[in-house]
Amino acid sequence: MKLHELHDNPGATKPRKRVARGPGSGTGKMGGRGIKGQKSRSGVAIGGYEGGQMPLYQRLPKRGFSKPNRKAYAVVNLGLIQKFIDDKKLDAKAAITEDALIASGLVRRKLDGIRVLAKGAFTAKANIEVTGASKSAVEAVEKAGGSLKVAAPAAAE
Repeated sequence: MKLHELHDNPGATKPRKRVARGPGSGTGKMGGRGIKGQKSRSGVAIGGYEGGQMPLYQRLPKRGFSKPNRKAYAVVNLGLIQKFIDDKKLDAKAAITEDALIASGLVRRKLDGIRVLAKGAFTAKANIEVTGASKSAVEAVEKAGGSLKVAAPAAAE
């Protein structure tokens, strides 16, 4: 294969539609907008407009609340940590910290910390240090002979 032989799959790209460029283009004169009316003119903002009637989205009551400063944790299951230990991507003898989880590729980014959940089987005797963990995850690690230490999350900078 050479550089000049590279091309897209057939049908992957379509030529741009040149609207309102004369009668020969097929979309000349009115440019596909039809005849008259609000939508044929420029500056149209119809969105949820219902002809002056109160729009549906304004008639319905507001519900709920989104906390603006809520913490988002990266979630890891014990079964995955066990799999990474079995695959020698994590060292069970050394402390498994958040940085070690990121370096192994198990977690992409820390966000506001890493939280461990108890899904999956865990048999390794490992010391894990993370920002958060469920009670059942702590019990599962201690049952396997290890320890799961929950550190306070780092202060926001």
